[in-house]
Amino acid sequence: MAAVEDRSSSDGLALDDRLVGDAQAMADDLVGLRRRLHREPEIGLALPRTQEKVLAALDGLPLEITLGRDLTSVTAVLRGGALAPDEAPVVLLRGDMDALPVQEGTGLAGASGVAGVMHACGHDLHTAMLVGAARLLCAHRERLAGDVVLMFQPGEEGWEGAQHMIDEGVLVAAGRPVTAAYALHVFSGVLPAGSFGARAGAITSASAMLRVQVRGRGGHGSMPHLAADPVTAAAEMVLGLQTMVTRQFDVFDPVVITVGVLRAGTRRTVIPDEAMFEATVRTFTPATADRVEVCARRLLAGIAAAHGVEVDVAFVPERPATVNDPVRAALAARAVTETFGAQRYVELAHPLACSEDFSRVLAHVPGSLIALGATPPGVDPRTAPMNHSPRAQFDEAVLPDGAALYAELALRTLGATATSAASSGNGIVGTGG
Repeated sequence: MAAVEDRSSSDGLALDDRLVGDAQAMADDLVGLRRRLHREPEIGLALPRTQEKVLAALDGLPLEITLGRDLTSVTAVLRGGALAPDEAPVVLLRGDMDALPVQEGTGLAGASGVAGVMHACGHDLHTAMLVGAARLLCAHRERLAGDVVLMFQPGEEGWEGAQHMIDEGVLVAAGRPVTAAYALHVFSGVLPAGSFGARAGAITSASAMLRVQVRGRGGHGSMPHLAADPVTAAAEMVLGLQTMVTRQFDVFDPVVITVGVLRAGTRRTVIPDEAMFEATVRTFTPATADRVEVCARRLLAGIAAAHGVEVDVAFVPERPATVNDPVRAALAARAVTETFGAQRYVELAHPLACSEDFSRVLAHVPGSLIALGATPPGVDPRTAPMNHSPRAQFDEAVLPDGAALYAELALRTLGATATSAASSGNGIVGTGG
């Protein structure tokens, strides 16, 4: 796919400067859309009110829109004006839309109005940025030497939304296979606001679920020798898994095991019959992902035998690692540095231990996931409440730049013609809704 050689329009204004300026002109609209989404978050694969807001924001644009059959996805295809359709490559831009079962604790005006549900991972920002990119690209469609698929995805948070959309044909929505794919993900900490980060190779981890049920023999808390205590066995298992990670796995091919659920008993004087815990397991290479299951099962069985209890272990792979294609990651780095300046790009030294179902897309299509810092002003990224926290906050000022980068990635990937950008005549319309 040819790189862009002449990136200026006929009036001498650099295309990336124009995109940034047009995106900034939409800032109020993007913030308004994000806030409407944030106040009415939805979970899982069925996001009817979110879908309605997205469709309203895309109304009037020259897009071919398809709605999901088994989920409330929105797939919008923009036909570029520079090549005949049967010759054109296709680039996909993904924005996820679902929230989390988290009670918001920010205390901000405009917080979630739905009890127990919050956009704690910033997907409301992703959706608003992708709507902004749609408007930018529609205004510049005559420069697009190919087609763009806009993937508005439900169910990223553990619902396999990306795989559902793949099964329903998002990768061939333009009538030809997608040839490159990109996604942005905001972070409420780690990176300073406005900084973009990426790397070639693994950028996020694979994930798996470990569920352990320990079955003992209950009794009186004062006479543990007459029982088979599942609580002490489970406690040793939790600690043993941490030691296993540090002693059986290469520190340069890391494993993260975090126990997030631990349940046993009803009263302090009663030894229960059973105890259980659940953990998330994060790995970065397929070989380690396979080996950690073998090692965990062996360890848990050994501890159970030592305590005279029984153990049932369920190990369920969830998502593969998100692996950035080196060529597409390099293109993203150039797009950031040439559009916003070298100081805005961070080459990530290590992958992030979170997981992303954009990995499902990148398993089929070369592309790149790019992190975008959205730490609120005056907050240290190293100590800011992280994504998924009930206190996570995101700086809305990053919305225009995220929209501009989405559009820039599409233009650079497809190549741009030397004709004047359509925005010089048509302007950028608001986000509606």
